[in-house]
Amino acid sequence: MPGYEKVIESINQKVENDEELSTDDVCFKKELQQTIDHIFHKQLFGIAITEMTSLVSRRSIYCSKSPNYKYSISHFDNAEGNIRFKRINHTWVNGKCKFCGANEEQYSRGDSLETHAYEWIHTENPEGIFNMKFDVIISNPPYQLSDGGGTGSSAKPIYHHFVLQAKKMQPRYLSMIIPSRWFTGGKGLDDFRNKMLNDKSIRKLVDYENFKDVFPGVDLAGGACYFLWDRDNKGKCDVINKTNDSSESALRYLNEYETFIRQNKAISIVKKIVNQNKIFLNTRVSSRKPFGLATNYEPTSKGIPCHFIQKIGLRFASSRDVYDPLNILDKWKFLIPKAPIAGQTDFSKPVGFYYDGNTRIAKPGECCSESWIVAGAFDTKEETLYFKSFILTKIARFLLLQTVVSQDVTKKNFCFVPDLGTYKQVYTDEILRKMWNISNKEWEYIDSRICEIGVNA
Repeated sequence: MPGYEKVIESINQKVENDEELSTDDVCFKKELQQTIDHIFHKQLFGIAITEMTSLVSRRSIYCSKSPNYKYSISHFDNAEGNIRFKRINHTWVNGKCKFCGANEEQYSRGDSLETHAYEWIHTENPEGIFNMKFDVIISNPPYQLSDGGGTGSSAKPIYHHFVLQAKKMQPRYLSMIIPSRWFTGGKGLDDFRNKMLNDKSIRKLVDYENFKDVFPGVDLAGGACYFLWDRDNKGKCDVINKTNDSSESALRYLNEYETFIRQNKAISIVKKIVNQNKIFLNTRVSSRKPFGLATNYEPTSKGIPCHFIQKIGLRFASSRDVYDPLNILDKWKFLIPKAPIAGQTDFSKPVGFYYDGNTRIAKPGECCSESWIVAGAFDTKEETLYFKSFILTKIARFLLLQTVVSQDVTKKNFCFVPDLGTYKQVYTDEILRKMWNISNKEWEYIDSRICEIGVNA
């Protein structure tokens, strides 16, 4: 018997030519339609996030604007079929949606505007939407909502809600494509990160450091990833680093470290250095707002000398507004910007972080606004400069890179950078290579990932 495609082609040709169909042709068409109807009515379901996407999805799935039209490849008695869109309202509690965290002032809208209250995540019982169990769930969920401060880094992630809701359904398989920024948590993602890293049902994780490798028209810092969650098959995860021209794979436990190391090639280097040290710079680097001054703090005409953003420079802050919980105001301080790689979204390219032009030495008695983080505070200028030389080495910046997937860098990102305790010399990569026994091959990889001093990629 000819193959399936040839039978269909033969029948379609007869129909085009107004030829009479044989009994076998008629039976084949009937059985084919019954199979199609069973799949489309009993096995294939979708939830659209907007009315527009519901219309596009129905046209793509049913080959008709509505599945109750005569041109639909499987006929339904309604215009929705199994591609559902339902306008949902947020549930406001103290000005925030209890499900997605949307701001009431911004998202409490009339019927003429999209509320972005997605049905899938605005219920405690997602299994009740279709009143059935699913073997496979696949999704490219919405990624973020503006939290009132603009877009990009000021936007609130919501994709993790879709993942957690899908897991509640306990499907046989779950696969979603989401931003990779969850690797290091932050902005409401810490709990989600911990759950994902400790979930041994995640058997494959494919990571793209450049978001445009997945969606060419979209530029989102940190890249994108997709994963396969296999309910009944737990174990190590096959982590695949992908770029346009390369692919690296390794079987790993995702929770080996609290922060996920995305690059397979970096793991052995990080492990080697971490095993030789006990204290790391996340215990020395200050938190945000080290002196209690916000980024938008207005300089005063007199008071305590204060380092503001670069275009403002060194001005003054009122002594009434400056706090010194770390007792470092009277020390020499090495200041680093809180967003040293602003504008870099493609992490497959070398990263710079810090160099002479975007760091500062603050004298005793000087403070800084939230635009800066105090990387280290010392009794002498000399030790501060030695510490600076250590931070500017490629090896130190490479260790920092392993925890960064966005433009902001906080103290937690220094969890793999050793704290040498006292700093008594100018540090170079050659010195650190000998100190930590970094091989030529390991150095070649480090060198390829980090920009030269003076270049901020």
